[in-house]
Amino acid sequence: MKILPFLLVAFGIVALCLFPQPLPGGANPWKEADKGLSVAEFHSDPKVAAQPFSITVVKVDPKEFSLRLLCASELGKEKLTTREWCEKHKLVLAANAGMFQEDGLTSVGLMKNFKHVNNPKLGKANTVLAFNPVGDGFPGVQIIDRECQDFDLLRPKYQTLVQSIRMISCDGQNVWTRQTSKWSTLAIGMDSAGNILFMFSRTPHSVHDLIEIILSLPLSLKSAMYLEGGPQASLYLSTSQLGLELNGVWEGFEDNKLQFSLPIPNVIGITKNPAGG
Repeated sequence: MKILPFLLVAFGIVALCLFPQPLPGGANPWKEADKGLSVAEFHSDPKVAAQPFSITVVKVDPKEFSLRLLCASELGKEKLTTREWCEKHKLVLAANAGMFQEDGLTSVGLMKNFKHVNNPKLGKANTVLAFNPVGDGFPGVQIIDRECQDFDLLRPKYQTLVQSIRMISCDGQNVWTRQTSKWSTLAIGMDSAGNILFMFSRTPHSVHDLIEIILSLPLSLKSAMYLEGGPQASLYLSTSQLGLELNGVWEGFEDNKLQFSLPIPNVIGITKNPAGG
């Protein structure tokens, strides 16, 4: 029993090092990039963090922007960087649409976009990003959790499906196994208001620890899905008010000053909805 106070103190120190600290005076962390599009940087407190870090979150209002899935398998088999995907296809933002197989084109999980099927096979992963609904009566975009929703019912209701690994459960709990390996991570989530969240950490963390950090942020996070890790994790955003170009690294290479993104075969992009749309 005498060891308990020590453990509590030790846990407190770890928590301080791991979790971001509240912003002073309740300051608003969000910077507007466009109407319905904002970016925030959440930082740990450098005074107590063993390894200071920042997590970039891009928040997208689906009433102002639409999601698009672009696949090299449908568009000439040319892999592009996220910047090049944006420039070539007039996207406001592009981010990895998930991990891909050794052929360099095919998604690890189910991936389809209207009539084009990149991978018809439903894998074991428990989350599926779904958008472009068929008709009315269903959300314009959602992250379907196969453990608490009927995917067989929902599957034919959407024209675009992207499957990947679940990060939090239906009741908001961390479901990732603890691990020692660390890398940069890109994830997509949705908040309780229905906004889409692209979340990027260049600083390598185990995914379990990163989920704990993300859950501690003031994001009202409802669901989250892993997209990519390491150097292939990348995100590009460009508006008249703000620009971002983010790329990942493996553990041990976080001080690498070279900033360049690798060509990738599949991206999730956003485009501005027409005025009044």
